Amino acid sequence: MTTNRLCMPSSSGQPGQGKKIGHRGVDASGETTYKKTTSSALKGAIQLGIGYTVGNLSSKPERDVLMQDFYVVESIFFPSEGSNLTPAHHFPDFRFKTYAPVAFRYFRELFGIRPDDYLYSLCNEPLIELSNPGASGSVFYLTKDDEFIIKTVMHKEAEFLQKLLPGYYMNLNQNPRTLLPKFFGLYCVQSGGKNIRVVVMNNVLPRVVRMHLKYDLKGSTYKRRASKKEREKARPTFKDLDFMQDLQDGLMLDQDTYNALVKTLQRDCLVLESFKIMDYSLLLGVHNMDQAERERQMEGSQGGSDEKRPVAQQKALYSTAMESIQGGAACGGSIDTDDTMGGIPAVNGKGERLLLYIGIIDILQSYRLIKKLEHTWKALVHDGDTVSVHRPGFYADRFFKFMSNTVFKKTLKSSPSKKGRVSLSVPKCAGPGAAWSASQLPSERDENIYDLRGARSFPTLEDEGKDHKLQT
Repeated sequence: MTTNRLCMPSSSGQPGQGKKIGHRGVDASGETTYKKTTSSALKGAIQLGIGYTVGNLSSKPERDVLMQDFYVVESIFFPSEGSNLTPAHHFPDFRFKTYAPVAFRYFRELFGIRPDDYLYSLCNEPLIELSNPGASGSVFYLTKDDEFIIKTVMHKEAEFLQKLLPGYYMNLNQNPRTLLPKFFGLYCVQSGGKNIRVVVMNNVLPRVVRMHLKYDLKGSTYKRRASKKEREKARPTFKDLDFMQDLQDGLMLDQDTYNALVKTLQRDCLVLESFKIMDYSLLLGVHNMDQAERERQMEGSQGGSDEKRPVAQQKALYSTAMESIQGGAACGGSIDTDDTMGGIPAVNGKGERLLLYIGIIDILQSYRLIKKLEHTWKALVHDGDTVSVHRPGFYADRFFKFMSNTVFKKTLKSSPSKKGRVSLSVPKCAGPGAAWSASQLPSERDENIYDLRGARSFPTLEDEGKDHKLQT
């Protein structure tokens, strides 16, 4: 075993320091997963554990992934005084479990993530706890280089991900350009009689890019408006009804970008439906370039644009929003990430230039009995077609229709330049008040062109859905 590759955690908190991170709710069994565990202790255990398991794995020869690799669980005990295999540390004793280590190593390689880079991102710098985790009750940590998100998950979600891995990554291997979350590791910290399970995923919204608007979209209208408490936050996350009110004209994309995005969404929705996954969302971050320019002018132009350049340095392949939907090949050349900062170019109804950062999140919900009961109850009280908890097929149809017709719109004119730079073929507006002309707005004939089950469906995914159905 190679303990010389072990990364010491960079957080320096002592047990008892840092805030308590108890789950804001309880699951069906009444389990409170994070009770009595401090944030500093959890971050330290995660960094020590990942440092050990990835370093140890590097000594094992690379080989093809076998089906049994998906079900392997490796465990190592970390006493605070240290052992022959583990270093001493100032956190409570804990046991660290790694799920499917060989399989996840292959997945990281699929996205061009080298072991050294993975260790450096996760272990070399303090993890950043996100202060606006959302309604799930999960705790989120972000690596300092913006590469990875670490999210705590409930037992049922971790169990579902384990069952999902073989078929899910068969699809991902066939088409790595996807808006679905990319899971790079699944781990469990056992401490004080509690199990804290975490997944390592790609980061959708880079911190170095100011998100002027942020939405969690499901395609549902029932109670899909940000609460008063959420709106009072410095960076609130809005919902479907807010989007329909704030951006009535939708987000305008050139034809090539729109087509690529819609096809990616279609493919992803079919994958999710085939595995009976539902209740997922589209996380949408909107960077307003014109607004940012005005802000820089007001602040005295203190080199704000230079701070955004690191986004183009992300190590993982297909990690940016634009790469996820089409990549350089679809544009006839490499993407000019210096201009787009990894975002998808768009404009709003005012003609303001935008960069969009998107990804599908919260996919670890299977359509189990509790969801069926929840939908039946809601349908009795409200319109069953508008609630967000619905059968997977209907959910996918509604989600796809809302995104392709309401959220994203296409201009009638395609981009004239397909070499190298990704650009919108729209006139440069004199100011934020400049409006679109009628010829640039999507026509009614464009509405409802795309159907989730139309001629544009992908036979490989339909076949995949038949071969890899999960037991629910």
